[in-house]
Amino acid sequence: MGIESILFEPGYMTLVKGSGAPVKHSVSSILRALDIPTGLTYTQVGAITTLANLVAVLVRTLIDKQVLDETFLEEDEYNLDDIVYSIEQMGGNYSEPDIAVNE
Repeated sequence: MGIESILFEPGYMTLVKGSGAPVKHSVSSILRALDIPTGLTYTQVGAITTLANLVAVLVRTLIDKQVLDETFLEEDEYNLDDIVYSIEQMGGNYSEPDIAVNE
């Protein structure tokens, strides 16, 4: 039989099955610190900035080559100011992009 419900209380999780007694598990025995992802590394953050700068280079090049203009995406839903803002929020620089991956 499968699990019918899961009950939570501080530090514990109890599995209730269709037959048999509920089984109480300590959360610390289920979840170890090593199992929790630590998030982005310093190198990955630098790569995000580089990616933002590569997008800046691409957009600037396409505008310079007159492939795009400042109102180029999805019927003016996005504009260049929105794109520049996003690039800067990711650590990039639209006017002077650096495409080297810094570690």
